[in-house]
Amino acid sequence: MKPIFEEIWRLAKPYLDTRKNDVHTEISIRFAYQLMEVEGGDENIVVPALILHDVGWKKVPQELHLKAFGPKATSPEINRTHEIEGVKIAKIILVNLKYDTEKIAQIVEIIDGHDSRKKSISLDDSIVKDADKLWRYSREGFHIDNERFGESYAEGLNRLRKYLPVWFLTNTANKLANEELQKRQKKAKI
Repeated sequence: MKPIFEEIWRLAKPYLDTRKNDVHTEISIRFAYQLMEVEGGDENIVVPALILHDVGWKKVPQELHLKAFGPKATSPEINRTHEIEGVKIAKIILVNLKYDTEKIAQIVEIIDGHDSRKKSISLDDSIVKDADKLWRYSREGFHIDNERFGESYAEGLNRLRKYLPVWFLTNTANKLANEELQKRQKKAKI
């Protein structure tokens, strides 16, 4: 990672110690680089947006997290709270680092709707949204979500299969999700 990204990560880290967001963020960034390799995108927008996209969860009480997201969510409006709080935290971090003003505006716009906004506003937004969801298909993400949602391995696989056709905005993300899903399915057959 570039030194500026490492500095953003250092400042974001205290906000990422909930919901296993530190693990989620690292995996999402790895997927983002794979996506950018094929799809394009601006690393100087995508990577900071991913580092900072879930920092707002720190401002949502932990007992409300599973009401806000996941297969049994009862209060999805709480999910919006983490986006609003994330924008505030991201702005403070990026302004303090004297990050490019135009890029800050694009980064916080992405963060502001990375879960709630169904349509993409830019290629960079598509990359962030796709990388954010791809983590669910990774070995680590799959196991974390199964545990968090109280799902069996088969239930987790069914959840991923169900959302595969609708979650992804880029062809590359859809392909990567399919590849990861096949790996999870092979494990189930062993």
